Amino acid sequence: MSSSLIKSVLLHLALGGFLYASANIHPPKPKVMEVTLNAAIPEPEKAVSAVTIDQKQVEQKIAELKKKEDDKKRAEDKRIRDLERRATDARKQREAEARRIKKLEQQRRAKEKETAQAQAQAKKAREIEQRERAKAKQAEKQKQEAENAAKAAADKRKAEEAALKKAEQERKKRAEEAERKRQQALQEQMLQEQLAKEQAARNKIRQQQVVSEVDKFRALIMARIQQNLLIDEKMKNQQCRINIRLGFNGLVTQVKSLGGDKLVCEAALRAVRMADTLPVSKDKDVFEQLKNINITIAPEF
Repeated sequence: MSSSLIKSVLLHLALGGFLYASANIHPPKPKVMEVTLNAAIPEPEKAVSAVTIDQKQVEQKIAELKKKEDDKKRAEDKRIRDLERRATDARKQREAEARRIKKLEQQRRAKEKETAQAQAQAKKAREIEQRERAKAKQAEKQKQEAENAAKAAADKRKAEEAALKKAEQERKKRAEEAERKRQQALQEQMLQEQLAKEQAARNKIRQQQVVSEVDKFRALIMARIQQNLLIDEKMKNQQCRINIRLGFNGLVTQVKSLGGDKLVCEAALRAVRMADTLPVSKDKDVFEQLKNINITIAPEF
C-alpha cells in the first residue's frame, strides 16, 4: 500500500475518533478550532453525523481505496511491464533487425564475392574464349594457308607437268625436226658432195682449160716481146725476169725488172714498152692469171 493511501486512512480514522470523543465527553462549543490535516474539520452537525459512521463503511472505504491503489499499481505495473515488454520487443526487433541487416550484409558480401567470382570466372571464360577464338582463327588461317599452299603446289605441279609435257612434246618435235634436218643435211651433204665432186671435176676441167689458155696467152705474150726484143751477142745465154701488169684489154700498165742480165733486162723492158698492148684472153679466169705475170726473157739466137 502506498504512503498516500495510509496517510488518508489514518487521517479519516483520527478524524472519526476525535469526533466520537468530542460528542460523548464534552458538550458542543459555540466555536471549534479548525484542524487542517489534508481536510477541513466538519461543522457540528456534520461532525455528529461523522461520529455515526459505521466502521464497516470505513473498512469498505479503505478497501475501495486499497483496491483503487492496487488497481492503479497493477495498471502502473502493467504499463511498466508493457513498456518493458515493448522495450524488450523493440530490443528484440533491433537485434533481429541487426541480425537481419548483418545477414543481409553477409549475403551482400557473399553476393559481391559470388559476383566477383562470377565476373572473374566470366572474365577468365572470356579470356579462354578469346584465346580459343584466336587459336581457332590462327588454325583457320593456317588451314587456309595450307590449302592455298596445297592449291599452289597442285597448280605448280600441274604447271610443271604441263611444262614437262610441253617440253617432252617440244623435245620430240625438236628430235623429229633434228632427225629431219639430219636426214635433210645428210641428203644435202650427199648432194653437196656429189655436186662438189661434179664441180671438182668441172673445175679440174676448167682449170685445165684455164691453164691451157694461160699457157697459150703466156706464149703469145712471150712471142710478142721476142718480136720487139733487140738482141746482141753479149746477151747470149743470158736472161732477165720481169713483172708485167696488164689492163683488161691487154694494155701494159706497168713493167719492171725482177733481176737478171742488165742488157737483157733493158732490152726486155724496151720490147714490152714498144708493144704497148699484149695479147690477153676475154675469159675472166684466164685474165685473172695474166693481169699480173712474171716472165723470164731469154734472147733467142
